[in-house]
Amino acid sequence: LSQGTLYYTGKTAYKKLDPFKDRLKELLTRWPVVGFDETSLRVAASRVWLHSCSSDKHAFYDIHDKRGQQAMDDIAILPDFKGIAVHDCWKSYFGYDCVHALCNAHLLRELTFIQERFKQAWAKELMLLLLKMKAIKEKAIQEGRSSITRSTLQKYHKQYQQIIQNGFDINPFKPPEKKSLGRYKKTPPRNLLERLKKHKEAALRFFTDFKVPFDNNFSERDIRMMKLKQKISGGFRSTEGAKIFARIRSYIMTARKQNVNPFQALADLFGNNSVGYYLTSDL
Repeated sequence: LSQGTLYYTGKTAYKKLDPFKDRLKELLTRWPVVGFDETSLRVAASRVWLHSCSSDKHAFYDIHDKRGQQAMDDIAILPDFKGIAVHDCWKSYFGYDCVHALCNAHLLRELTFIQERFKQAWAKELMLLLLKMKAIKEKAIQEGRSSITRSTLQKYHKQYQQIIQNGFDINPFKPPEKKSLGRYKKTPPRNLLERLKKHKEAALRFFTDFKVPFDNNFSERDIRMMKLKQKISGGFRSTEGAKIFARIRSYIMTARKQNVNPFQALADLFGNNSVGYYLTSDL
């Protein structure tokens, strides 16, 4: 196939998928639990950001020049989203009026770094506590239960708070007497502790609400192929090409999540079959 044929085919799919894109975004704003993530991509000599929104049945990607709130506003899912947003604690996400849940896989990596780099016992204690809570939840699900008892919740919340306090005790912060411009610099352990304290409810949401996963791996899996493509090809030659790829990838990933063969989905799309546009229906 010539490059012109490939471009024309991709451009045609991009235009045909416009109704699909609108329907997908509408569904994601109403879905109960959605994972949000972003990663950098190379377009020509510039860095852009790939934003992803994933549920158990959907995957949406879009390309934007920005990483933060401006991009999220333009993509227009988070501004209207009222469910539970699972993410990596990137501050821009907290600018939206929805329920937040943190990815504990990210927290475990950060705690591992603190324990190995700074030799602080509280970090390992918190890792073990989070993993124990995860095991308790999984056992409860296997037993057919849909929640943890109030007494158990209180017990583990108290342990969480005590470990955080132990961390603060060995990481005190005293601002310098002489005022300086900007924020005072804090150590990595102190910064993490302040986040864990401020966002305690979001960090433990997986334990208090069984709809919430322990981590955001389902979103990270959805963007893994994008990173692999970049590693192999080095990036995209144009923003248009990146956007075409992102929309087609949204369609294919959503088809796979809804047990539709990707080849059949593409055949439906180019054959003007209505299934091609409404794969995102509530199945």
